[in-house]
Amino acid sequence: MASIKSCKSRKVWIDCIPYFLMMIPGLLYLLINNYLPMAGLIIAFKDVNFSKGLFNSDWAGFKNFQFLFGTSDALIITRNTILYNASFIVINTVVAVGVAILLNEITKKFLSRFYQSAILLPYLISMVIVSYLVFSVLSVEAGFINNSILPLFGKDTVMWYSEASYWPYILVLVNSWKGYGFFCIIYLASIIGIDKEYYEAAIIDGAGKWKQIWTITIPLIQPTIVMMVLLAIGRIFYSDFGLFYQVPMNSGALYDTTSVIDTYVYRGLLQLGDIGMSSAAGLYQSVVGFILVLAANLVVRKINRDNALF
Repeated sequence: MASIKSCKSRKVWIDCIPYFLMMIPGLLYLLINNYLPMAGLIIAFKDVNFSKGLFNSDWAGFKNFQFLFGTSDALIITRNTILYNASFIVINTVVAVGVAILLNEITKKFLSRFYQSAILLPYLISMVIVSYLVFSVLSVEAGFINNSILPLFGKDTVMWYSEASYWPYILVLVNSWKGYGFFCIIYLASIIGIDKEYYEAAIIDGAGKWKQIWTITIPLIQPTIVMMVLLAIGRIFYSDFGLFYQVPMNSGALYDTTSVIDTYVYRGLLQLGDIGMSSAAGLYQSVVGFILVLAANLVVRKINRDNALF
């Protein structure tokens, strides 16, 4: 019996060799791109001197972290980073789920593919191009709003790139327009995978479209929604650099509203040229993001264990 089991296990290993060979490129990429660079985290605790090399530079302890926490701007950039990303998570999730449900109702295949491509296109556009599209709309001299929309209502020209109060709404709108298409496609794939028999049974019971959405569609795609939200929470301390730097055109008048951790560190690098400080900021963002993912996943496990990531 032992010899038979040994032969079976050996045969399984032999049969799996092609799969192991297929895994090698992906594992190598993961090792080179994700794990080897982790050795560079030591830079966050070093006073980098290129003449000595990264690893032979003097230890600086937590000195590099003082740049983030020892200034008067620390609270502002942390507040902006968290609030913007929290609003992005909520708005993009709601919009993406809503549009995915609408796309699922389109029966003609050509129109469905056309609309899917149309909503995904902004996600594929560079943020630099997006910044100039926004500029063409908000420019004081030649902007569409100042030259075409405001005169219709008898309003005066608005100095968009000097008025900080408008930018929380502008940035949320631009982010939603650019990003919701990607999430929409993911949710649409989940909706398409729902067994049609659920809807047929609901129709027999007299349930309308709204009732079907609230009792069938949303509950069945809830695991996908939870997974996407948890992944987004893990990056809540990271920001889309192009959105907060390129779109406001790095206008100094908007810093209190548009500065986040990433742009603040970038400007600090331009002034100080200290890569240790940048590494410290990246480590801080990663650690906090990891903790937030664990905390959010723990909450989900308490509510519904089946929807948790782990």
